[in-house]
Amino acid sequence: MEKKLDLSIIVLSYNTKDLTVACLDSVIKNTSGIAYEIIVVDNNSADGSGQALKNLAEKQSKVKLVLSQENLGYPGGNNEGIKRAHGRYILFLNSDTKIGDNVLGEMLGWMDKHPKVGIASCALKNRDGSEQGTGGYFPTLPRVFSWMTIQDLPFVDSLIKPFHPVHHKAFVKGTSFYSQAKQLDWVIGAFMLTRREVVEAVGPWDKEYFMYTEDVDYCYRAKKLGWQIWYLPNWSIIHYGGASSPIGYPIINEFKGVKLFYKKHYPGWQFPILRFILKVGALGRILLFGILEGRKAAETYVQAFRTI
Repeated sequence: MEKKLDLSIIVLSYNTKDLTVACLDSVIKNTSGIAYEIIVVDNNSADGSGQALKNLAEKQSKVKLVLSQENLGYPGGNNEGIKRAHGRYILFLNSDTKIGDNVLGEMLGWMDKHPKVGIASCALKNRDGSEQGTGGYFPTLPRVFSWMTIQDLPFVDSLIKPFHPVHHKAFVKGTSFYSQAKQLDWVIGAFMLTRREVVEAVGPWDKEYFMYTEDVDYCYRAKKLGWQIWYLPNWSIIHYGGASSPIGYPIINEFKGVKLFYKKHYPGWQFPILRFILKVGALGRILLFGILEGRKAAETYVQAFRTI
């Protein structure tokens, strides 16, 4: 076995050739002071990603390429990367991200000083610098109800810890949910800096999710083992978002993922209540989007309603 490095970066690629190459380039150009490797798992892309990544790996010794013969999804691809990782930390990183000046080296330094923290994420920003949702709290029934019905109302997030926090423009500068460092229950899989001890203790990502909510499940298992999970906005990256998913796919599959999460982790009596809440919320959004934006805008939630 190779000597362990400071960091193994696992990047999944699926029909995002240009974004993936740009992501890897940003890591290489902007990471210093640590020994790292990049493990790229291509999930059987059909856009020429395989050849482009082969060319890059030939030029960059830090890049290791895994070419899958099938689309393993986010969990399955990560599991393939873990098998080849030698770092004392493992970063699960989306291909549609751009890393800034030594974000990774500095965050490793922070993690080294905080041994109780098992998983950390930085702030995720849109192209224009505005903030994205980067994590939240586990989806209890009250939190799912809020998420599906009343969460857009001001101050609801301060009354009910949010599954997906609303990041409205702050009334006072620097007071939005994501403006300060804090412990969360889960952070988004687009950027999850994880100790090797956590990866070894938690075990493989659950392939049944395929994509969406698998990060909530992974963090849930880590927290059950006593590890802290932190959001650290002192550092940030650009996350373009949704580059490998068709419109509507995230919404439908997150509903499926929440249902699977309940089946795995919560008492059975809660599941029918969850389904009822999701159906009520989806129906409300069908009506709302149908009125405000027309029938086409409501079609995604019609599909979601049918799958709940």
